[in-house]
Amino acid sequence: MKRPVWPALLWPALLTICLWPGTLPRLLSRLNLGELPPTFDPPLWQLTLTHLGLVVLATGLVLLIGLPLAVAVTRPGRDALRHLAESLAGLGQTVPTFAILALAVPALGFGWKPTLLGLLVYGLMPVLGNAVAGLQNVDRGAMDAARGMGMTPGQQLRRVELPLAWPVALAGLRTSMVYNVGTATVGAALGAGGLGEPIINGLSQQNTALVTVGAVLAALLALSLDALLGLLTPRDS
Repeated sequence: MKRPVWPALLWPALLTICLWPGTLPRLLSRLNLGELPPTFDPPLWQLTLTHLGLVVLATGLVLLIGLPLAVAVTRPGRDALRHLAESLAGLGQTVPTFAILALAVPALGFGWKPTLLGLLVYGLMPVLGNAVAGLQNVDRGAMDAARGMGMTPGQQLRRVELPLAWPVALAGLRTSMVYNVGTATVGAALGAGGLGEPIINGLSQQNTALVTVGAVLAALLALSLDALLGLLTPRDS
């Protein structure tokens, strides 16, 4: 049973309102945080779409790498490989984002490429860790029943293990995506664009209002994506 749709639409609705030309600057002008331009170039909706594209692409790559890797290391007799994979993925989160990007720039240049690498490294651990936990905690009775029905290992994986592990894996995916919305703001310093542009410009100009514009939109985008992904979670999970 799926969750009701309307609560998940609250945050996207607020994000849409804030992206309407002039709305967010008018709201922030009452707080006297600093001067804001009458129009943004590129416009805020374009910066948001760029940011969203970065996050969605990075999350897709994380899922394509993390889920098959979790399946591979949770097969019987691969405990050492599982510990190694989890350690390497965890190492990515211990390294500061700026350090990852700084190391990537000499090899990949400026723009989307080093930013995507940083998002991939930083977002892999939640997906891999949760997928491994979900697969390891599949009910043994369900697996015994699947084997008793004559299912092959591949059929057991597709029809029993992955569906039962999905809620836990999805929680990791949601965490990874929210992390990456925040991490992607750093990519603006490398020319990747996105909602990090007003934040970095505001910091360089000591303009709190500009920083607030980027921060508010990034927060609403993160909450919107998390709420929409939550629709994929069964109510009783």
